[in-house]
Amino acid sequence: MELYFAYYSSPIGLIEISGNEDGIATLYFVDEKKNASSKVHPSLKECLLQLEEYFKGLRKEFGLKLNPKGTDFQKRVWEKLYALPYGKTVSYLDISRMLGDANATRAVGNANGSNPISIIVPCHRVIGVNGKLVGYGGGLWRKEWLLNHEMGAVVGTQTKMFQI
Repeated sequence: MELYFAYYSSPIGLIEISGNEDGIATLYFVDEKKNASSKVHPSLKECLLQLEEYFKGLRKEFGLKLNPKGTDFQKRVWEKLYALPYGKTVSYLDISRMLGDANATRAVGNANGSNPISIIVPCHRVIGVNGKLVGYGGGLWRKEWLLNHEMGAVVGTQTKMFQI
């Protein structure tokens, strides 16, 4: 089935969304529009609306049909990520334990890094076991911004709680 593309200009950069009637397939930060079309396919309109609400601090959970491509293990990790509460952080070890294998931290890290639907599947909420910000495909500065955005909304202030 054909993939459609849409773009959202967020406070932290341009986001490219791809998907179709089967669900959202990808959500990545990009430098420029590659698949520009002035008309947004109906299957992507709700995603654009929910992203707008998220960045305005009005949405804490996404309610979208998702269709990421990955291995069974990756999908299990992404399901755990998707279930993480807004404004809460966990470590790779925490996710490994949720999956029932505390020794799977490296595999969890790889699956987290392969997440094709950032923000909605909140891989930015995974930090190092020492509490430090580690790895984010969109750049650590974006991870910092997203965590501070969520923490500020949770505690009602824009005080920076996380810093690189």
